[in-house]
Amino acid sequence: MPRSRKSQIALEATPYYHCTSRCVRRAFLCGRDEHSGNDYEHRRAWIEQRILQLAEVYALDVCGYAVMSNHYHIVLHINAQKANGWTEAEVIERWHKLYSGNFLTKAYLAGKDLYEEQLKVISETATIWRERLMSISWFMRALNEDIARQANTEDNCTGRFWEARFKSQALLDEKALLTCLAYVDLNPIRAQMAATPETSDFTSVKERVETAKEELTSPEPNQPKLLFPFVGYPRQDMPAGIPFRLQDYLELVGWTGRQIRSDKRGSIDHNTPPILERLDIDAEHWIYNTRHFESQFKGLVGTAISIRATFQQFGYQRTPGLRLAELLT
Repeated sequence: MPRSRKSQIALEATPYYHCTSRCVRRAFLCGRDEHSGNDYEHRRAWIEQRILQLAEVYALDVCGYAVMSNHYHIVLHINAQKANGWTEAEVIERWHKLYSGNFLTKAYLAGKDLYEEQLKVISETATIWRERLMSISWFMRALNEDIARQANTEDNCTGRFWEARFKSQALLDEKALLTCLAYVDLNPIRAQMAATPETSDFTSVKERVETAKEELTSPEPNQPKLLFPFVGYPRQDMPAGIPFRLQDYLELVGWTGRQIRSDKRGSIDHNTPPILERLDIDAEHWIYNTRHFESQFKGLVGTAISIRATFQQFGYQRTPGLRLAELLT
């Protein structure tokens, strides 16, 4: 029996989550369907554009994504500090970018004189909307509903387009986050949709590579404005971002992609990127995990120490996944 969404997403455990939504139909979500001959490739752009659009509204940072033929992956960071720093007016303005709101919130933004009780209602409404604007469930809802409506209109049909529940995995520590990001970015290579990360269309890694190439003279590469940035290794006065160097991550993804190509299966060279050494991750285990991340790990992903601590924190009686977590240790 699956756990409730509340128990799968909790800021007390981690702000990082890997989510997947899969199309319920036989017809392709994106790409070309060899059976029907229909080409749905343009829908990949729908999803990428919607993800980046929502990232400008929600207090959720997009760390990584990959749009595949019948599903997509996204890695999100819940930015509670950002959400709590918004004024009530900012919360309402953001909500109105996606939803119609109500006559009170519209009057509030228009600067009309309101009674004290009306202002109280507006404040209570803003509190609810603030929580929703940092909710992964609401983000996924806004993403999937928009795509489903467009696809149904294009297909001239009605009914469910996505599976009922999106899959969510909590990434408890740096090793889990790094493994998941590489797994997501390398999806097209494993599916033989691309030969290299930089040619993997509709992925975050291609977006990062292309942006980094824009300014080659800078000591630090440029990063996409709508993606959560890589900010280097943990240190004092750490800025908000993914705790790795972008250069190291791109090198690691490129190296990993070469290992999982069909003509290199099982081949691990000795020139492994130093980021694996820093995190004390065995190269053989790394390649295995970046090929089988979803099938190996369920709701919680991390080292055995991180998983045990989370089980104890939330009072879980069963401890599934501990054996597999040893591969991240």
